Amino acid sequence: MNASRTPRATRAAARGMTLIEILVVITILGLIAAAVAVNVVGQLGEAKAKQAKTDLHTLENCLDLYKIDKGRYPSTEEGLQAVAAAGKCKPRFKDPWNHDYVYLFPGQAHPESYDLKSYGADGQPGGEGENADIVNQ
Repeated sequence: MNASRTPRATRAAARGMTLIEILVVITILGLIAAAVAVNVVGQLGEAKAKQAKTDLHTLENCLDLYKIDKGRYPSTEEGLQAVAAAGKCKPRFKDPWNHDYVYLFPGQAHPESYDLKSYGADGQPGGEGENADIVNQ
C-alpha cells in the first residue's frame, strides 16, 4: 500500500467512477450520437434521390421496350401501367417518398418523346434540396 494514501482515499479509489465522471461520459456519448444522427439523416435524403434517378432510368428502359413491342410509347392516359400490362418488365411506380412517378406523352420538356419525373420529398412541382424535381434526361 502506498504510504501517502490514507485508508479513506484508498476506499474512494476502489469504489470506481464518481457521479460527475459518469455524467461526463454520458454527455460525450450523447454528443457523438447526435453528430452521427445528423450525418445519417443527410445521407438518407441523398440515397432517396439516387434511388429515384435509378428508378427513372429503369422506367426509361421499360418504356423503350414497350415502344419496340408496340411501335409507340403509351399515352398519358394509359400511363406507366400499360408498360406493366405489356409484361416486358415490372417497374416501380412509386418514388422513394411513396408518390407516383409522373408520366406525360408527349412530354412538355421532350415534345418528341415523353417526360418522366418525381416531384421529390414534398410531392409538389419545383422545390430545392430533397424537395427538388428529378426528371428524365
